[in-house]
Amino acid sequence: MMKKIIVPVDFSEYSENALRTAAFLAKQKEAEVLAVHMLELSNAVISQSESAVQQEMVFYLKLAEKRFNEFLQKEYLSDVKVTPIIKHFKIFSELDDLAKNEEADLIIMGSKGVGGVKEILVGSNTEKVIRHAHVPVLVIKEEPIASKIEKVLFACDFSDEDVEPYMKAKKFFKNLDAKIEILYVSTPNSKFKSSKELEDRMMHFFNQTDEKHQDSIPKVKMVSDYSVEKGVFYYANKENSDILVVATHGRKGITHFFEGSISEDIANHSKLPVLSFKVQ
Repeated sequence: MMKKIIVPVDFSEYSENALRTAAFLAKQKEAEVLAVHMLELSNAVISQSESAVQQEMVFYLKLAEKRFNEFLQKEYLSDVKVTPIIKHFKIFSELDDLAKNEEADLIIMGSKGVGGVKEILVGSNTEKVIRHAHVPVLVIKEEPIASKIEKVLFACDFSDEDVEPYMKAKKFFKNLDAKIEILYVSTPNSKFKSSKELEDRMMHFFNQTDEKHQDSIPKVKMVSDYSVEKGVFYYANKENSDILVVATHGRKGITHFFEGSISEDIANHSKLPVLSFKVQ
């Protein structure tokens, strides 16, 4: 069950989209939303005398608390348990420590959309969170999620590394009563595989996910395009997918899948929400 959702808030419309999404999901599962504001003090403040620093820190803390509480007075949060948290984090990767301490199930962050991961929520902070977080990270793009998630698109090449993220995604969306569809994109640069080779690769994959029988195997689709990114977006748009799922390799960044294609392009340029699961 989803019990706690962390949402970093910087008072922007992007973080509000994330907060709206968190509220919607929290209502579905009666979860608690931990709204986190990162109070970053300038070097000028920190370089002052100890007493002056303490006084100024108290001032900024009170100011942040006031603005934070006013920001959280939203009608869509009225039926949601919201816990405001103000942290003096230096780097956003420390959100992972908070997620561990609070035993959170999900981090939701806002994005400017097609500008890419490096332009999300105060610079490249969302990318840092994705790289460090051990819990799933949901990046909200142009619009918040405000209706039931029904169509989930998990793009993979049926490699062994995709097994664990797929199993995590399957469990996550089962909790939301949504089904996963798997997409394989064949490109001119990908190593050619015969139908028999692809079938064997898929069966090896599903044997590891305990989906050996035909009736338990999820819907699998294959498309051909000039790049994986184009293929994923083409299919997602054609089928009106609600959300895209990718795997991450932690500090190495968003994983390269499809035998070397760069999935950063998908996370950066997608207009749909993107949910990442970490490869351990």
